[in-house]
Amino acid sequence: MLNRRHFLQSAAATALATRGAFATVPGEKRFVFIFLRGGLDGLHALAPFADPAYRRLRPRLALGSDAVLSLDGYFGLPRALAPLIPLFQDGELLLVPAVATRYRSRSHFDGQNLLENGSARPFGARDGWLNRAILGLNHGDRRLGLSLGPTVPLILRGGAGIQTYAVSPLPEVDDDYLFRLAQVYRSDPLFAQAFAAARASAEPDVEGLGGGPLARQDFSLSARVAADLLSRATGPRIGVLEMQGWDTHFAQPGRLDTLLAALAGGIVALRDGLGPAWRETVVMVASEFGRTAAENGSRGTDHGTGGLALLAGGAVAGGRIAGAWPGLSRTALFEGRDVAPVNAMESLFKAVLRDHLGVSERALSDLVFPGGGAERAFDGLIR
Repeated sequence: MLNRRHFLQSAAATALATRGAFATVPGEKRFVFIFLRGGLDGLHALAPFADPAYRRLRPRLALGSDAVLSLDGYFGLPRALAPLIPLFQDGELLLVPAVATRYRSRSHFDGQNLLENGSARPFGARDGWLNRAILGLNHGDRRLGLSLGPTVPLILRGGAGIQTYAVSPLPEVDDDYLFRLAQVYRSDPLFAQAFAAARASAEPDVEGLGGGPLARQDFSLSARVAADLLSRATGPRIGVLEMQGWDTHFAQPGRLDTLLAALAGGIVALRDGLGPAWRETVVMVASEFGRTAAENGSRGTDHGTGGLALLAGGAVAGGRIAGAWPGLSRTALFEGRDVAPVNAMESLFKAVLRDHLGVSERALSDLVFPGGGAERAFDGLIR
């Protein structure tokens, strides 16, 4: 018989599991990429609260002016991201809405693969663009980095050697996997009943089991470890951290605010732990895609296209919202359902590599993103 409490505890822990990877590059510049796996809802994390179309699309999920911290009178952050407001005010936080890779088919696995391998196709390369960038910076130096997690993420796989260390021993379980599991066993009355009951009560039970503190403690621990390693004179200079659980098809508000609070706490932990090195640091936060502009019938959102990227750090020319914004009118939506992807994620990657880490334009086109299209690096994102 399914042990419901064990199921909920395991599901909560795996959904909030974090991992990280690190590598050594010359110089004092630091770069941390935080990958939010599952599809971050950019319209919640950066809410266009003053747009009437926002409330039309999300009559239950839209954040009102009393629930956001306004940045410019049109966009605002949810209160779960309040710890990032001082960074924005100090010019150390920049947000880019309506951003996406070239991927458009809304599969987690393919979308993540394309984002990590830096090619034009989900399986276009077996190594990651960030690993290739490290090789170019090291000029053949194969010093090992460090990965917090049972495996090295694809974005850092390749010729540059990476050591691993597991923070969480639990396997990953996401909503797509749980949905397939439910379909497989839907003809089994005992399992189906227990599974449905567990899923229906997951949100309050996870909260009762301390899901919020678990998320904050877990990611904060990973961020503190990362900061300690990156701050050392002989330590690595590039790190990748991962957070699971962003696939918010149902019960989105509480789940997402818990995750966003954990994310904000981790970024602050990075800033505090890096100390003076924070001035030479860029932290980039991104997801494989965004979510639908309209809410669904389960108080959640479904797989979308245009999402949100954040850049934080002392090396960021922040205190603003960058890139184009297509709006939320019916004619502006991509395929009539998603935020239009008017800003290229690859352009953000190239800007950080070129303007912060010093990767040459030639290396970007020939080594890091070979055959990667005509996306030009964003200008003016780095101090």
